[in-house]
Amino acid sequence: MTRPDSAIFGQLEAVRSLTLRQLDDLTPLQADLIPSGFRNSIRWNAGHLVAVLERFAFKAPGIPSPLPPSFRTQFDFGSSPASWMDQEEPVPTLEELLELLRDQPGRVREALDGRLDEDVEPYTTTTGILLSTPREYLSLGLYHEGLHLSVIKLYRRLLGL
Repeated sequence: MTRPDSAIFGQLEAVRSLTLRQLDDLTPLQADLIPSGFRNSIRWNAGHLVAVLERFAFKAPGIPSPLPPSFRTQFDFGSSPASWMDQEEPVPTLEELLELLRDQPGRVREALDGRLDEDVEPYTTTTGILLSTPREYLSLGLYHEGLHLSVIKLYRRLLGL
């Protein structure tokens, strides 16, 4: 019988695989293009996915993250590549982000396997969704990744990639 935890980790790996398929064939220059009328690039979206899942998976349960603090200011909600010039820390390259995206689901599984239903510091999203277990955080993370996967696909289409 499959453990209940396996399903969400499997979904995380499957969705991440779809995201990586949209990113793997891009050049760094292509990943930094911003479609007219938008404020972010494909590289920003990739970094944003890493940053948000990192926060959802590790911060609430109090697990240390290996990402530098600058990662959050570079890729969190409200940030954009326009602010990267003002940063002291270098912004991760596309290749570095791809590596983080590939490794992150395994790190999440390793850290949270058997802990998905523990009570953690609750968080209410800007849309009013209350999250109080790692499973709830990861479920929202899957939805969030799907949204940004759609954005990446849209950007590719708008940019002719």
